Amino acid sequence: MNSLAKVPVTVVTGFLGSGKTTLIQHLLANPDGRKLAVLVNEFGSEGVDGEILKSCADANCPEENIVELANGCICCTVADDFIPTMERLLARPVRPDHILIETSGLALPKPLLKAFDWPEIRSRITVDGVIALADAEAVAAGRFAPDPDAVEAQRAADENLDHETPLSEVFEDQIACADIVLLTKADLAGAAGLEAAKAVITAEMPRRVPMLPVTDGAIDARVILGLGAAAENDLAARPSHHDGEEEHEHDDFASVVIDLPEVVDIDALVGSVQKLAREQNVLRAKGYIAVAGKPMRLLLQAVGERVRHQFDKPWGAGLRQSKLVVIGEHGDIDEAAIRLGLGI
Repeated sequence: MNSLAKVPVTVVTGFLGSGKTTLIQHLLANPDGRKLAVLVNEFGSEGVDGEILKSCADANCPEENIVELANGCICCTVADDFIPTMERLLARPVRPDHILIETSGLALPKPLLKAFDWPEIRSRITVDGVIALADAEAVAAGRFAPDPDAVEAQRAADENLDHETPLSEVFEDQIACADIVLLTKADLAGAAGLEAAKAVITAEMPRRVPMLPVTDGAIDARVILGLGAAAENDLAARPSHHDGEEEHEHDDFASVVIDLPEVVDIDALVGSVQKLAREQNVLRAKGYIAVAGKPMRLLLQAVGERVRHQFDKPWGAGLRQSKLVVIGEHGDIDEAAIRLGLGI
């Protein structure tokens, strides 16, 4: 690539737990000859996804090319965070061939695309494409749609009410901005679930885009990288619930970071996390857990009541400190109740 060519950037968006980090892990391991860099934006002050991706660093994407911006929406902190970070990546001794941006699961992608018009970077990078991930099982189950009974009751009381929920608005904005939609957790959804998810998404899409089933992030890089969409020049085709607003807010959701003592019973912890999802509407939980007698740290990730965990690598010389990030709608996040539910 000559130094005057724009570096392509792929924006990977999708709701909490849809599989964005898993997809990027796969791309890092199978880059199709590209030298990659990754920018990870996390919701809340404690990052987990960046640490996961740094464990995948290699010659194609060294650890210094994986940058994490936690506790903020990069499109809301363009001058302070996004622009300087992109400039640093572009100034690396070996300039990346392609940059991946993993947005927060609660991010609206369109405001981020607008940031690519900033003078400092617009001549050097372009949005190669927006890849939206949708958890096929969750979409098919209707978890992103408003409760029909509640909506009907509201409509009867006041026909002028906005019936969208925070969950459905974020989900719809993400898929409406996409050049390709990946239907993740395809193995859990099954054939019927995939067809149901496709029908839901088709009804919300402003234009036809490819929808592809994916399991464990496994997709050929040639399918989703190199699209040449120049999405920053195509904003009108990507409608948002927030078009026309000077600013967008993130007050609908909140997160807390819970410090835990060493865990003796992993199954009991999993059961507690599942109970929080049922009883307190926790949307997402993720973190590293110190397990008594184990030198490896336990990576725990939960989407609703679906909990996955695995030992990923030794704690090393650092402090063995369990931290769990818990995310939910603002009115559902009660730190004291969450701590009680976790038995601390």
